[in-house]
Amino acid sequence: MAGKGRQYRVGGSGYIASWLVKLLLQRDYTVRASVRDPSNPKKTEHLLALDGAKERLHLFKGNLFEEGSFDYVVDRCGGVFHLTSPCFLQLDPQYTSYYAELIDPALKGTLNVLGSCAKSPTVKRVVLTSSMAAVTCTGRPRTPDGITDETWFSDPEFCKENKTLVEDAAWKFAKEKGIDMVVINPSVVVGPLLQPTLNSTSAAILELINGSQTYPNASYGWINVKDVANAHIQAYEIPSASGRYCLVERMAHFSEVVKILHELYPSFQLPEKVAGDKPYIPAKQVSKEKAKTLGIDFISLEEGLKEIVESLTQKKFVGM
Repeated sequence: MAGKGRQYRVGGSGYIASWLVKLLLQRDYTVRASVRDPSNPKKTEHLLALDGAKERLHLFKGNLFEEGSFDYVVDRCGGVFHLTSPCFLQLDPQYTSYYAELIDPALKGTLNVLGSCAKSPTVKRVVLTSSMAAVTCTGRPRTPDGITDETWFSDPEFCKENKTLVEDAAWKFAKEKGIDMVVINPSVVVGPLLQPTLNSTSAAILELINGSQTYPNASYGWINVKDVANAHIQAYEIPSASGRYCLVERMAHFSEVVKILHELYPSFQLPEKVAGDKPYIPAKQVSKEKAKTLGIDFISLEEGLKEIVESLTQKKFVGM
């Protein structure tokens, strides 16, 4: 599918999805985006303000739990992105059921979207957003110099993380229905926010710069949101794209993140101590080779942290 007037379906109001919509509109796509509540300005105003939105962005109400509710949304679309599975660095303690809050809607919603795609005669490819959590959580020991790549799959029995279970189910369904599906596995996403609300990563960074006394004893992969959105589009547009793509610009412990923030913003009162008394959790290496075939150049972690802090400041979250 090439040229102007291309139609693309995406869940549109979240952190990554908002950037995806922005980049798609810049490339002259017509975008049919589903949002939970089209009447809620917090979900829609930042999308409707994008260049090209007036002419080529169409918003629809999406219900992940209702089978067939996405049939009309994907109708006449050549490509579909599914990015709406919830993902948190830490689960909010107010939720008492992990399964109900994460796994159940993610799994049912993904299969409902794929079911609508399977019915559509126009959908040529689906790009699914998964996570590095579906790659690295194997339960087997890894050496510090071992390199993780797309051939790694998390063990659902060892790691009952929603992205692991959802991705496994999605691959099975896609194979059964003959759906051409490509999966993007981003690590922790940083960079500028388009949406007016906090997501998991921005909340974690905000906590660091807003007076937290400690930083987490955790090592994660980090990737810029613009690289993630671009990778989705490339995974759709490049005919030879297939399988999974790990997106990690850098593996870094939170101590390194705090160090970078201190160098960027020496006036900030950043935490000086790690939470707990256990040894630092080491950072493992992840291959960039397959992601580079999508043309991803990788924006640095330093730039991503600068962008997310500037967004948080602009949106007046800093100091709250």
